[in-house]
Amino acid sequence: MGKIEAKLLAIGLELPQPMKLPSAQSVRLPFTPVLVRGKRVLISGMGPINADGSLAEPRGKVGADLTVEQGYQAARLVALNILSALKRELGDLDRVTAWVRVFGMVNAAPGFTQQPAVINGFSDLILELWGPDAGAHARSAVGMASLPMNIPVEIEAEVEIE
Repeated sequence: MGKIEAKLLAIGLELPQPMKLPSAQSVRLPFTPVLVRGKRVLISGMGPINADGSLAEPRGKVGADLTVEQGYQAARLVALNILSALKRELGDLDRVTAWVRVFGMVNAAPGFTQQPAVINGFSDLILELWGPDAGAHARSAVGMASLPMNIPVEIEAEVEIE
């Protein structure tokens, strides 16, 4: 077990199974979740999932159906989903040497303006695991009128690997 996975275990978190699409949905996803090009790794937009890979609840708009704290927790679940996908692709999370860019999208109620506080759920966990140097990243946090499957948060990212 690598350093990052040991840190996850120490704080009581586990990497989830791969995402399982709801059977009632006919969703076609013709792309790869993680694309490695040299030392650059692009991570497709992902949502919050439970440990078993099912879509996490609650779903809906932050600022109407969910509180900022629930959105923050959803963003933490997205981080775990992304880390799980990275682990499957790279074999070892310790290969990640730098978090470069994070683009956070919040399914926001009209007039909701606290998107950065929601996406902090993602950033705080990455900084806790990788520290202030490798974990530091450029970031956007924006509101969207809707997100797929009514998820509250979707995040895409870019990392560098060794």
